[in-house]
Amino acid sequence: MIRYDGEHKRPSDAFKKGTPIMADIERKAFQIQGKARKEALAKFNAQMKKWGIVMPKVTPQVLDFGLGDFYKTGLIEYWVANETDEGYCGKFLFVFDGQTCPYHHHDFKHETFFVLKGAVTMMVNGKRITRKEGGFLVMPQGVDHSFTGKGPALLIEFSKPCRPNDNIFANKSIGDNGVV
Repeated sequence: MIRYDGEHKRPSDAFKKGTPIMADIERKAFQIQGKARKEALAKFNAQMKKWGIVMPKVTPQVLDFGLGDFYKTGLIEYWVANETDEGYCGKFLFVFDGQTCPYHHHDFKHETFFVLKGAVTMMVNGKRITRKEGGFLVMPQGVDHSFTGKGPALLIEFSKPCRPNDNIFANKSIGDNGVV
């Protein structure tokens, strides 16, 4: 079993065994860096302070999916667990107002999204669905989905473990022909 003890900068720093997992892969090609990253995290931290939420002490992934327009297409992820041996994953997902996590699906991962703060418009197999604070949505394998902040929004994802190459995006400019 792979466990995070809450004291390390990243859950992977506390790992004793296991195969490479998504939280263990920096995915630098899909993240913003430098000043832009610092500014995005400063805005994010200000929003968390406003909401009174303390985030886990892990290194966030500030993703623009390699598209170069973070505030249009991107999100910030805080990984809490990706228990490959036990079969579950948990992470915080944050989008700014109007920011979209791009349309994609998973062949392996089954997800449930819970809106902790704010609201999102989710596109699910071409249909728009709005979820507000306290709302949730179950996303089975193979279902195309994305979400966009209606104002800043913080979600919690509960899912099967994340695996490399199980994020299949409609936008083929992301990753290797749409696969990350």
